[in-house]
Amino acid sequence: MNDIAPSLSFQTPGAQQTREAPNNLEVEQALLGAILVNNSAFYRVSDFLKPEHFYEPLHRRIYELAGDTIRMDKIANTITLKTHLPSDVKVGDLTVAQYLARLAAEAVTIINAEDYGRTIYDLALRRQLIEIGEDIVNTAYDAPIDLPPSEQIEDTERKLFALAETGRYEGGFQSFENAVTIAIDMASKAFESDGHLSGISTGLNTLDAKMGGLQRSDLIILAGRPGMGKTSLATNIAWNVASAYEPEVLPDGTVEAKQGGVVAFYSLEMSGEQLATRIISEQTEVSSSKIRRGDITEADFDKLVACSQTMQKVPLYIDQTGGISIAQLSARARRLKRQRGLDLLVVDYVQLMTGSKKSGENRVQEVTEITTGLKALAKELNVPIIALSQLSRQVENRDDKRPQLSDLRESGSIEQDADVVLFVYREEYYVQNLEPRDPDDPAYDEWKMKYEKVRGTADVIIAKQRHGPTGTANLAFQAAYTRFADLADPSYASFDD
Repeated sequence: MNDIAPSLSFQTPGAQQTREAPNNLEVEQALLGAILVNNSAFYRVSDFLKPEHFYEPLHRRIYELAGDTIRMDKIANTITLKTHLPSDVKVGDLTVAQYLARLAAEAVTIINAEDYGRTIYDLALRRQLIEIGEDIVNTAYDAPIDLPPSEQIEDTERKLFALAETGRYEGGFQSFENAVTIAIDMASKAFESDGHLSGISTGLNTLDAKMGGLQRSDLIILAGRPGMGKTSLATNIAWNVASAYEPEVLPDGTVEAKQGGVVAFYSLEMSGEQLATRIISEQTEVSSSKIRRGDITEADFDKLVACSQTMQKVPLYIDQTGGISIAQLSARARRLKRQRGLDLLVVDYVQLMTGSKKSGENRVQEVTEITTGLKALAKELNVPIIALSQLSRQVENRDDKRPQLSDLRESGSIEQDADVVLFVYREEYYVQNLEPRDPDDPAYDEWKMKYEKVRGTADVIIAKQRHGPTGTANLAFQAAYTRFADLADPSYASFDD
């Protein structure tokens, strides 16, 4: 028990000869005394104050013992706690038992318990900030050759973000009781929500019914061959989430999304303007090719202007940096969440990202590093991440073009790290390419019947899902507007079977 040997006495004001870490032992003593006198004071601070937030090791141990005792529905006082503390340790001229009695005797009231707890918590954060600052200075002075300044900056941003979010930047175990409470809260939200979803709605009811929405901390891989519409689907979902955003102010003053959410879209392939054009085309039903050529009517232009005014208010943020690294993406995502909030992150697409130099020229290792980093980021930020991925060409060599998990390109880690794997498959694309050149060909009528059956439709194949069953969501796809929708949508009635 030597690790809790005290370094304190009851404090009196005096001049400090040396600079020490921020602390307030009197406040720690006052809070502990209040808890010993009235155990209900513990519940005023227990949701945010942990033993490690105390500066004095003996105080940490007393608070931890008191908490364990109170949670077992027992009384935590000077009598019950002293048996669990070393009797041979001295606090000035006092034994530990006498020190506990002194804390209880000098306790005035529990009314200020929460204020005391907040003060202790804030001082602990300041000490952690000092530790981070010292690490920055020491590492900058003696940085290893293989640690560039950019990596140090990204690591520091990660620590600062975690400190701002949780007050600590080291992970640890949580009790099963806490995990169960979180699970029940999630089920409660799903039950009370309009769509009975535990996650964020994609805006596509057919897909939501299969997945329960986009689940926080999930890495969702959205894959497909070129021309299948995976970027269109990702864009549709991003817009649906951002346009449905409704903020809600919680009792503690923080803001979270009641509906929809703030979306970050990393477009490594298309520019921001191209992405915006797709969304405008989808919303106004003016062909994107006509918008690019300027082949629009005055009525079309009025619709574009009205749509752009609405879009400017939507919390959708686009980063069009090409070849961005997983470390840069993570740093920017943390910054966005800290400054403006973040509920969904979309990456288009994985194969255009870069890893660290450590992975060298081994592309498989690089992709593994990227997908592992994306999954870790999803857990850290507690947001779903939709990462687009290419499929290998072996799909084209099969008679059945429907993609499989083995078709994921360059790394098995994509399948392993993903919580959900979605494939976009449009049979219309392949059937259209089989059109007989001669309309008088007897096979033409057979082709036409098959084409009419699949025209304007798309399948989103759920090939993997940790939280639920696999299956297929049948959607409508309107290529001119790059828009996916539910087949039940009246505008697609002509394509419904």
